[in-house]
Amino acid sequence: MRKNTGLIVANTAKKDEFYTSYDDIKKELVNYAKYFKGKVIYCNCDDHYGIGKGTPKSNFIKYLADNFQAFGIKKVIATHYEAGKKSTMYILNKDNTGDGIICSEDIEEIPLKSDGDFRSAECIELLKQADIVITNPPFSLFREYVAQLMEYKKKFIIIGNQNAITYKEFFPLIKANKVWLGMTMDSSNRWFAVPDDYEQYHKIENGVKYAFVAGVVWFTNLPHSKRNEKLETGKTYHGFESMYPKYDNYDAIEVGTVRNMPMDYDGLMGVPISFLHKYNPEQFEILGLDDHRVEWRGRGPDLNGKALYRRIIIRKKQGA
Repeated sequence: MRKNTGLIVANTAKKDEFYTSYDDIKKELVNYAKYFKGKVIYCNCDDHYGIGKGTPKSNFIKYLADNFQAFGIKKVIATHYEAGKKSTMYILNKDNTGDGIICSEDIEEIPLKSDGDFRSAECIELLKQADIVITNPPFSLFREYVAQLMEYKKKFIIIGNQNAITYKEFFPLIKANKVWLGMTMDSSNRWFAVPDDYEQYHKIENGVKYAFVAGVVWFTNLPHSKRNEKLETGKTYHGFESMYPKYDNYDAIEVGTVRNMPMDYDGLMGVPISFLHKYNPEQFEILGLDDHRVEWRGRGPDLNGKALYRRIIIRKKQGA
C-alpha cells in the first residue's frame, strides 16, 4: 500500500525521521566530489541511532567516510537530535587506528552538552565551522532549517519534499537562483528507513521499518552539470495554438507538461513545478509562482473557469 501517509503524519505530528539509503546518497553526492576537497562537511540532522566507532549506521557519514581520502575531505562532523537528553557528535578527520587509512573505523564519538537540535547554540557553533552541509532535515522544520543555512551563508546538499518549492519563504530563493534542484531523484517516490518506534510505516525488511514517501528531491546551491543542459522538446506554438490556451485571469499560456513546452514561444508560460528539474537559468527566466504574484492577489491561474494547481510563470530568455 504505497500511500504517502508517513509524510502526512510527519508534517502534523512532527515525527519525520526518515533515513536515506546509501545508494541515493551515492548517486547524488558523487556529482559534487570536486567541491569536497579540503572542506569541512557537517551533517547536522543525522541518524539518531548514532554511529558507533567502526560501525557507522548513518548512511551519510558512512558514504563520506568511505570516500574521505578519495574526495580529499578535511573533516566530517555529524550530530543528531536526542529528545529529552544529551546527544553526541561524531568526528572524522584523522587516522586514529594507525593503519594509514582514514575511514569509518576512525570515527570518534564525543558527548554534546545539548540534545543535538540543529537550532541549539552548540550545533550552530559547529555549523559556523562547516563549509558544506549535507543531510536529510526534518520535513516539518524545512522552512526554519533552510532559513538557518541562508543566514549563515552555507553551501549545502539536502533532501526535501518537492512541495517545499511552493513555500512562500522558499520559492523566492528558487526564483533568485540561490537554491536549485539536485541531479538525481526527480520528484521520486522513495523508501526511507524509520525508527523502530515509528508507527506509520509500510513494510519491514530484515527487521528494519520503511516508510514510503512521495515527491522527494535534492536541493542544493552547489553547481552541477544538469543546470547547463538546454531544454529541447521539439514542440512549437505557432500552428498548434489550440494546445496552449491562455489563462482567464493572466496573459500567459498553459503548458501542462514540460515535454510539451513550445520552443518558439517568447511570451509568458505557466508550467508545473516539475519544470525545475529541467530549468536552465541561461535559457529561461522565472517570474513568479501563482499566489506569490502580486497580480493574482492570492489566487492561482484560472483556465476555463477552473483554478489550476500551482504553476510557475516563466519566459524564454531572448536569444536562448
